[in-house]
Amino acid sequence: MGVSMFETRFETIEVSVEEELGFLWLNRPENLNPLSLQTLEELFQAAAWFDSQRNVRAVIVGGRGRAFSAGADLRGFSNAADEGLRQAADAGRLMADAIEGMRAVTIARIQGWCVGGGLVLAAACDLRVAAVDTRFSIPEIDLGIPLAWGGVPRLVREIGPALTKELVMTCREFDADEAKAAGFLNRVVEQQNLDEVTTELAQQIAAKPAMPIESTKRHVNSVTSQMVGINNSWSDADGLVGGLLDPDCQAAREAYIIARKK
Repeated sequence: MGVSMFETRFETIEVSVEEELGFLWLNRPENLNPLSLQTLEELFQAAAWFDSQRNVRAVIVGGRGRAFSAGADLRGFSNAADEGLRQAADAGRLMADAIEGMRAVTIARIQGWCVGGGLVLAAACDLRVAAVDTRFSIPEIDLGIPLAWGGVPRLVREIGPALTKELVMTCREFDADEAKAAGFLNRVVEQQNLDEVTTELAQQIAAKPAMPIESTKRHVNSVTSQMVGINNSWSDADGLVGGLLDPDCQAAREAYIIARKK
């Protein structure tokens, strides 16, 4: 089943369907797949489109090239007009909610760098498989902004409150083995086996009866959303706007960017 007509609507992502499996790729590999406003909006639209494909039972979410995603492209948010700044700041939450709310089971296929907003995208997926050399980072506080887009409750759900606080507050990098031990990853595999293992997992799920699979996903998500308060994440945009406009936070962001260029 082809989707060429739909693909032409997207500039920064790529979607396709093969029988009962869907594939959603972040497709700006030259920039390590940053999450621009356009990309967030396209991911939101793609989630709705996959829901309209009743034969699709599992969707693999990945990033083309060397990385899953380098995280949010803050330039687009900073350049948004004052009257549109909060709307722009809320685009990531809407994206994550749309991905998490998809009817099909979603499996994040992770390699290279998985940073900030990219980690939130992975956390919004139902399952996660990563290459052994994957590196994770949540640098938002170093950038002078809080972790938004529903990232905090999703991390609390997956790895617990204490480790969430540590990783978000320290901004330290961590590897796939630590992410697996913390419960964030389902499987860690060699890079050359990543596609095979991820596809095999998706096919295993797609072969099961659809109704109980969907019921299980909805049941687990309903229980955990009440436990960690994901539905309250609408206010994340206000904290993000505050960090973007605060002078001290702006100075921290500039210092971080300069240090990274050295």
